[in-house]
Amino acid sequence: MVIYTLFTTEVAMYEKGSEAVTLIRDCLAVAVPQGVEMNLPKGTVGSLVQALGGSFTVYVRGKMFRIAGEDADALGKKPPPPMPELAPGASDEDLRQLVWEQMRTCFDPEIPVNVVDLGLIYDCRIEKHGGDSREVFIKMTLTVPSCGMGDVLARDVKRRVELIPSVTTAHVELVFDPPWTRERMSDLARLETGLF
Repeated sequence: MVIYTLFTTEVAMYEKGSEAVTLIRDCLAVAVPQGVEMNLPKGTVGSLVQALGGSFTVYVRGKMFRIAGEDADALGKKPPPPMPELAPGASDEDLRQLVWEQMRTCFDPEIPVNVVDLGLIYDCRIEKHGGDSREVFIKMTLTVPSCGMGDVLARDVKRRVELIPSVTTAHVELVFDPPWTRERMSDLARLETGLF
């Protein structure tokens, strides 16, 4: 795929201008783009190529890994941003906007663009239950169906949305119809990636 090739070949350029990091403790990481979890041991040296949305992409010995924000300390970095806040008496529209803001904090580990601006979110529906309890249903796709990071990204979206006060559960369904095309990307995403 064009996007994958573009950013995989750019990793070498990022590595030269990026920050060198050494893990100060063992750390769980996800290999990109395979989506396989593995342990990176204390003392592992690499290059930080992306730090967006509270997660980190590091380049180690010719391979990319995604490290979750909860493990920021292993890189000597600050933990992810604080929990989202929903004002008392917030409207359904306020909640809907906060859900979309939370999804915008989820970034593809290879591309410096969030899943919303990449056009990966096809639908987001919120159901209100008794009191302030809400359930969120999200339909999400991937740039290519075979992407090994699909489950990782879907879990990230689910986890971020479930941080919102009053959201009891978020369901993220991966769908591939219609197939994703780069026309779904926002103008900002196209500018960031150079894909016009």
